[in-house]
Amino acid sequence: MSGKIVVISGPSGCGKSSLINEILKTEKNIYFSISTTTREIREGEKEGVNYHYISREQFEKEIEEGAFLEWAEVHGNYYGTSLKPIYKAIDENKLVLLDIDVQGHAIVKEKFPRILTSIFLTTPSQEELRRRLEHRGTDSADVIETRLHNARIEMARMDEYEYLLINDDFEIALEQFRALVHVAWLKPSQSEISSFIRKW
Repeated sequence: MSGKIVVISGPSGCGKSSLINEILKTEKNIYFSISTTTREIREGEKEGVNYHYISREQFEKEIEEGAFLEWAEVHGNYYGTSLKPIYKAIDENKLVLLDIDVQGHAIVKEKFPRILTSIFLTTPSQEELRRRLEHRGTDSADVIETRLHNARIEMARMDEYEYLLINDDFEIALEQFRALVHVAWLKPSQSEISSFIRKW
């Protein structure tokens, strides 16, 4: 089996990080791609665990060098996914798990269509998303409004994804996410199909 890619996208505050953290505790042979960002590190976060934190100047230099699979400017900060470790993980027959936005998903879909499984995660309602963002306590009222505005834009592109998960009950969402990770391994690449036909 060759490596696979799973993309999970959805509004900020819908629970992507919580689901991913639980999956990484139990599933084997997964490479979780840690994004690079120019935003400030938050209390409780760690370099190389939550993100790779670099300056805006360094990020723009790496854009010019073509170092990113995808990158975007979100809420006034750059976020990007480095290419080199992704290719390495695929070569090592690992499942690459990407937590990226709808713009990034479109790029990954174009580059890796045969080995990609895409999942859109959201809350049951806009009101519930607002409640979770406010409860998180990390953002100002203005930032929360910006996140809600961006969430409405992201929701409009939900139909670009293969699967929809509604994070109403966390345990149910976790089991559904786990099932989709298992299904992703069954998606054959073109080389796997060709190899199997030759052997068959």
